[in-house]
Amino acid sequence: MKKTNFDQYLEEQLHDPDFTARYEKSGDAWDVALQITALRQQAGLSQKELAALLKTSQQQISRLESASYKGHSLSMLRRVAEALHAKVRVVFEPIKNGTSVHVAETQGPYAVKRSKPSREKKA
Repeated sequence: MKKTNFDQYLEEQLHDPDFTARYEKSGDAWDVALQITALRQQAGLSQKELAALLKTSQQQISRLESASYKGHSLSMLRRVAEALHAKVRVVFEPIKNGTSVHVAETQGPYAVKRSKPSREKKA
């Protein structure tokens, strides 16, 4: 698979031990922030210009590009991706810690029991 510009950028940045430590500590939020920033810069847009395209504030774009921000919504990420001619892809990966995955096959305690309507005729 061909590397994207972002992949190349990230690979270069990961040569810096300080960057690598911050990247690993911040996890997914850092990854999302870096991708949005890189895509926006590749498009030649400022935060203010991207905000105008999305009909939001520059401060909101700044939050999305912050590694400490953890309030990303899928709908906002889709809007950003569309404006930057990209697509959002969400991947669930198994945790490799030796534990098994449990799938809820029975109803949890939150399930509501519904009673069947009475078929008795009222006189």
